[in-house]
Amino acid sequence: MAGRINDEDVKAVRDAVPIDAVVSEYLQLRNAGGGNLKGLCPFHDEKSPSFQVSPGKGLFHCFGCQEGGDTITFVMKIDHLTFSEAVERLAAQAGITLRYEEGGYNPAHQRGERIRLVEAHKIAAEWYAEQLALSPEAEAGRVFLAERGFDQAAAQHFGVGYSPQGWDHLTRFLRGKGFTDKELVLSGLSQEGRRGPIDRFRGRLMWPIRDIGGDVVGFGARKLYEADNGPKYLNTPDTALYRKSQVLYGIDLAKKEIAKTSRAVVVEGYTDVMACHLAGVTTAIATCGTAFGGDHIKILRRLLMDNGSARVIFTFDGDAAGQKAALRAFEDDQKFAAETYIAIAPDGMDPCDLRLAKGDEAVADLVEPRTPLFEFALRQIVGRYDLDTPAGRAAALDEAAPVVARIKNTGAQHEVAVQLAGLLGILDTQFVVKRVAQLARWARERGGRDPRPADRGAPQQQWAAQAPRSGPSGPALTLRNPVFATERELLKLALQRPELVSPAFDAYGIDEFTAPPYAAVRQAVLDAGGAEYGVQDPQEYLVRVREAAPDDTVRAMVTELAVEPIMKRAVDEVYAGTVLVQVRRRAVERRIRDVQSQMTRLSTGGDQAQLAAVQNELWILQQYDQALREHGAAAL
Repeated sequence: MAGRINDEDVKAVRDAVPIDAVVSEYLQLRNAGGGNLKGLCPFHDEKSPSFQVSPGKGLFHCFGCQEGGDTITFVMKIDHLTFSEAVERLAAQAGITLRYEEGGYNPAHQRGERIRLVEAHKIAAEWYAEQLALSPEAEAGRVFLAERGFDQAAAQHFGVGYSPQGWDHLTRFLRGKGFTDKELVLSGLSQEGRRGPIDRFRGRLMWPIRDIGGDVVGFGARKLYEADNGPKYLNTPDTALYRKSQVLYGIDLAKKEIAKTSRAVVVEGYTDVMACHLAGVTTAIATCGTAFGGDHIKILRRLLMDNGSARVIFTFDGDAAGQKAALRAFEDDQKFAAETYIAIAPDGMDPCDLRLAKGDEAVADLVEPRTPLFEFALRQIVGRYDLDTPAGRAAALDEAAPVVARIKNTGAQHEVAVQLAGLLGILDTQFVVKRVAQLARWARERGGRDPRPADRGAPQQQWAAQAPRSGPSGPALTLRNPVFATERELLKLALQRPELVSPAFDAYGIDEFTAPPYAAVRQAVLDAGGAEYGVQDPQEYLVRVREAAPDDTVRAMVTELAVEPIMKRAVDEVYAGTVLVQVRRRAVERRIRDVQSQMTRLSTGGDQAQLAAVQNELWILQQYDQALREHGAAAL
């Protein structure tokens, strides 16, 4: 195996790839003030953004789940990579050649497994595309696309390709590129045959499926020949790269526009995505052989930021299957803060057919929000009952009322309850409204809705409400305690603005920080060379402090303090001096109390020489405290 990556190269990778550029590939970031950015955390579900990125420090931290670290840590966590794999991926993006301390340059076959599988998919996608463009055999694929309004330029834009009908064309090609049979089977590009691996996809039109970062992780394959006994669409099986419930076709092309416009259009197939994008609807995406579900929602929510103006529009065929898919989508509707709508063409055509029949404008018009998804769901429910009978109306109300009760906005919930009464023909509107309100109240009491307030407050307020952390034992770390709050502020200054507190900070003892987690961070700063080192090399300083942390708990605290905004808007030497003095004065006051207690004990028959020494120490401490009060930071 290849040796350890050279430390200088790791540092070069950290410095070369901006953390905000990497994180923006996965979620939408907005200005959080103080040079920081914020977004919805990709590591846990949340409704208000508590995930912060500090481009200047190269760090991220979530104040909700406490995940944090640098660019390399983010890539490791988001894509489930090892440290080496994450460094290799970022190095490839930055054009940096890595050196390995125990083996020279890293041979291709020694790279991490995921990197190898991604590389195999990339080469396969290029090869499939070349087959479609140049191979005489691929004529059937070119005809299929042309009949649906897609020319060669469209195929190239989406990377569409063709897999030859032979048994092992791609397998042999990838072997020639240095990939092992084991890697080809693990990737899902090949499968075991009677005499070894054979191509999984043969004689099919190929759509590369990319993750949100743009890497090809799988393929969708459409049958072209009657002799093919397989399903109409065949997808890559679940692999280390590909989980069909966790990918959205077209997300790599649509993500920036989705984030920019706070709007996403969910269609049913690959050709529908192509048709929408070519018609100017560049926020279109599709699932890959599975129903739209919770994991897909997580991907979209990070891009949409769940603001009040966000829109998600589902397009489904007008047939029974399409209506069933729409109702399934509604089951997850309440996981969005975005408003959800449904778009069904009057004649039941999908976007691809609609573009062929009526042009680009018809597709753009189709996806303009018209019918809220909950309204469509209600009409589907009500339509199944005989509303001419009291029993039919009662049964319809029993099924529809819980749907209305799940609507997030209470004002909208009331209005829809009134509409439901009209749909059912129930004259006593208030009876329906009260029924819906009662169901909503029961749902809240049973935990059916998030019991937490929508606005969880600033990071400082979150800390005030939190229970004690795991890790170093001690009193509850609440910032209602002004001692803890000031110690925290000084550590933030030492990590974020070391030039304002150095060299005075480096003279502070570990015991001047009364909260055990803060004392551990102070020790890490000391072990990393002190705040004075941070003045010389701010970027490397934070890396060294994090590496000096004794465990993940303290490391997370370092990251959090390095990212969390400093409380004062104008951070200068005066403010830093004030915080330094506050922490030192409290330490002096604690020591004075200890000495006074010792004097009381010695006064009742203790050693007189020791008593005199203690009295002298008390006098020195009192003089120092007075100097701090009168002269501030100048007395430190």
